[in-house]
Amino acid sequence: MIAGTEAETLPFSQGAVAKADESAELFLIEGATHVDLYDKDEAVTPAVARLTSFFSQNL
Repeated sequence: MIAGTEAETLPFSQGAVAKADESAELFLIEGATHVDLYDKDEAVTPAVARLTSFFSQNL
């Protein structure tokens, strides 16, 4: 999962990852809110890079 460190939804992401298997991880975008991950380049770019890496390794 990917979440911003300032996201109000961060506790939900943390809880889901805690209950998932060992391949699950939580990647945090420093200073980002939940909405920042929709369209702010400074949040979206590292998120897409991490997704690409994660899926390459796990799919």
